[in-house]
Amino acid sequence: MEIKEKAIYAADFLDSRKAADITIIDIAEKSGFADYFVIATAGSLRQLEALSGDLEDKMVEQSWLAHHVEGKGDTGWILLDFGDIIVNLFTEEQRNHYNLEKLWSDCITIDYEPSKD
Repeated sequence: MEIKEKAIYAADFLDSRKAADITIIDIAEKSGFADYFVIATAGSLRQLEALSGDLEDKMVEQSWLAHHVEGKGDTGWILLDFGDIIVNLFTEEQRNHYNLEKLWSDCITIDYEPSKD
């Protein structure tokens, strides 16, 4: 599976767990540490923790181990580093605060349409 497909796989899984406002940004041209950001919003601190744990488990099923996990649910932000893909999970308040889409606005946003379930 290519790296982009891996990012979409993570986004699809987050969508299946009711994460909101999922965005994939291709940062490969501007970053030396990863190729893609996957950004998603959780509706609550409890959902944030659940999304993080469930995604980490799902990626392990594909033999994609998180190299590093940063943040905790009670902070409103969790980062999961899967090497070429960095997943940032936020509460709405923290997502608005960090505004990664603006910080990385000179990068390409991948067209991603969540399922219509």
